[in-house]
Amino acid sequence: MPPLLHPALPLLLGATLTFRALRRALCRLPLPAHVRADPLRTWRWHNLLVSFAHSIVSGVWALLCLWQTPDLLVEIETAWSLSGYLLVCFSAGYFIHDTVDIVVSRQARASWEYLVHHVMAMGAFFSGIFWSRFVGGGVLTLLVEVSNIFLTMRMMMKITNTQDLLLYRVNKYVNLVMYFLFRLAPQAYLTHFFLHYAGQRNLGTFLLGILLMLDMMILIYFSRLLRSDFCPERVPSQKNKDKFLTE
Repeated sequence: MPPLLHPALPLLLGATLTFRALRRALCRLPLPAHVRADPLRTWRWHNLLVSFAHSIVSGVWALLCLWQTPDLLVEIETAWSLSGYLLVCFSAGYFIHDTVDIVVSRQARASWEYLVHHVMAMGAFFSGIFWSRFVGGGVLTLLVEVSNIFLTMRMMMKITNTQDLLLYRVNKYVNLVMYFLFRLAPQAYLTHFFLHYAGQRNLGTFLLGILLMLDMMILIYFSRLLRSDFCPERVPSQKNKDKFLTE
């Protein structure tokens, strides 16, 4: 068990409070007309703005980490870099903030899939934060944030009812490419690694279990994305409009 006064705890607290402060600042920005009149859409808009900021910073940061320390791509368990470690702490702070935001805002029922994802992600990140192992795996996992930049843009345009814009039509194809390159490909690489190596160890077995569950979630989201953007006539009408994860 990690000590109660682990040096990483101030980093986690600082990252969490940073995202809380960012949310407060973003709440001061003017709202799109289609969002302003609906309290739920307003909360979703602010939540996505924070997610968008996190994706930009973490996605670019993850790419820089791999460029600066290529060993993170190969020595997934043992390779370590200060930048990669700070990135994992930073993103763990975001997941803590977002989990609290969802629960406090009483959106847990509509966003339960997000909560499950966040808990699994934090469980995986803590192995790198408290035991300094699999930092490379954490950095590789955060390549998904490059894809999330375009996925979040898509969701924001849907919330503002601007799907008819050329930007939306271009983004849906860019989003598909990025989904393959920065979500499916890194996930497949990590799954292959853990199945053939880390799955034989205690912590590796735990992380493999998390990874396989995330694999299932990613494939389900991918099928929903394809149906929504490329086969919209096959998308069933949503009875629960609060459930925005699948939009």
